[in-house]
Amino acid sequence: MTSSEGPSRRSIEVAPLQSHGALYGFLLMGRWPDDTVEWAKFLVLAVRMAAVPGLLGASTVFRVREELPEDPQPGAVGLVVAEGTLVGDNPLRPGQFAETTPPGLLVLHPPKSTPRAVPEYEVASGCVFLPGLPHLGLDHRAAWVQADVEGTVTRLDTRTGLDPAGNADTAALALLLAA
Repeated sequence: MTSSEGPSRRSIEVAPLQSHGALYGFLLMGRWPDDTVEWAKFLVLAVRMAAVPGLLGASTVFRVREELPEDPQPGAVGLVVAEGTLVGDNPLRPGQFAETTPPGLLVLHPPKSTPRAVPEYEVASGCVFLPGLPHLGLDHRAAWVQADVEGTVTRLDTRTGLDPAGNADTAALALLLAA
C-alpha cells in the first residue's frame, strides 16, 4: 500500500505475518495511516489476505498495536495482531480492551463467513473500527470491505460520525472496548 500526497509524504508498507500457516497479523512500516480512507486501503489488503484459502479459519478480531516486536524490520511503526474470535472456544469478552483502548480494532471474515454482495465472487470481508471520544467531539470512524484473493473489491464503504450500534461488526468491536 502506498499513499503519496506530496513529495515528502512517506509511503505505508504492509507485510502480512503468519504463525503455523494462519494469518497472525500485519507489520506496518513507514508511517501509520492518517485517516479513514488510508485505513480503508489497509483493510483492502487485509481482506485480500483473509480471502486466501486456509489462511483465516474463522472470523478473527485484530488489534492495532503501537508496540514493535523484538528486532523489528527497519522502518516498522507498529503491528496489527490477531487477538481471538468473538464466538467459539475462548471467545474475546466484552470490555477486553477497555483498560488500554487501542487506536483501532479490525474484524476479518473468511469467505465461508461472508455473504456475497456479488454472487459470482467468493469474497472475504472485514471492518476496521477507529474509536473516537464523542463527548470530546472526536467521532467514531469505520470502513468496510469485501474483496477476493485476486483483488476484486465488491464493497468499500467508509464513515465518520457513526453510531457503532448501527452495524453488527462495529457493534461487536465497540463491545470489546466498552468499560
